Amino acid sequence: SIIRRQRQELKLLISELKDRDKELNDMVEVHERHIQAWEDDRQKILTLAERCSLLTSELNERNAIIKSLTKKLKLLESQHNDSKITLESTQQKFKELTQKVTDSSVHCQALEEKNQSLHCSVLELSAKTGQLQAREQELLCMLQMKDKALIETTDQISEVTSKFKTLENALRTAKLDEFTRNREHQDLKVTLNDVMSQVNKMKDILSEKMKESSKNQEEISHLKQENGCLRSELILAVEEAQRKDQLFQFAKSKQVRVERELSSLRQVCVKQQRDLHFLHVNFDSSQESRQ
Repeated sequence: SIIRRQRQELKLLISELKDRDKELNDMVEVHERHIQAWEDDRQKILTLAERCSLLTSELNERNAIIKSLTKKLKLLESQHNDSKITLESTQQKFKELTQKVTDSSVHCQALEEKNQSLHCSVLELSAKTGQLQAREQELLCMLQMKDKALIETTDQISEVTSKFKTLENALRTAKLDEFTRNREHQDLKVTLNDVMSQVNKMKDILSEKMKESSKNQEEISHLKQENGCLRSELILAVEEAQRKDQLFQFAKSKQVRVERELSSLRQVCVKQQRDLHFLHVNFDSSQESRQ
């Protein structure tokens, strides 16, 4: 009976030991699972710490970028103000140049009208000069004819002198003819001198008119050159104003892009701050749970 009782006790102890062993095995499995979970949490915490350090470095870089962008924005605003001032000055200069161009064009038109009138007067004087030259040619032809006649009369006089005794009456008539021809020759010379003096006077007047016309032409060419320079300056001022306007538009679009980037960076920074706060909270909770 004692042996049976001891066997029963041993059976009970063995069953109890089996139960304890099973409980210990279960506890070991649970403990291993807890250790594995703690290791997983530790790896997650390490990865989160690395990510947190990366995010902090990226946040510092983004802060530096934001600072540089704010500096660029201030610089662009100052450049925008400078471009506004230069644009106003170029507009004022453009108005002054347009006024100067209109004045020079009016003056050039008046000089062209004066030059046209002088050209008409020069044409009239040239026509008169042509008429006087034609008259001079006619008188020269008459003088040549008279000279020929005078040569012929001198020949006749030489023949008459050889026949003086027989042709005295003819000699007297020839002398009278020679006297009249000489008088006509002298009259023609006087008229020729008068015509030549008139021609010289007309030539002097024509030279003065030509000088005045050349001066007017030089002044007109100078004014045309000045007008061309003013037009080129006006074109350059317009191109400069267009370039400044384009630069202003580029700066404006760049400012809009910078503002968009800043807004997107702000949104990213806010999201990263939220994620960082969430990570801090998770990290604190994980530390508390680990403790």
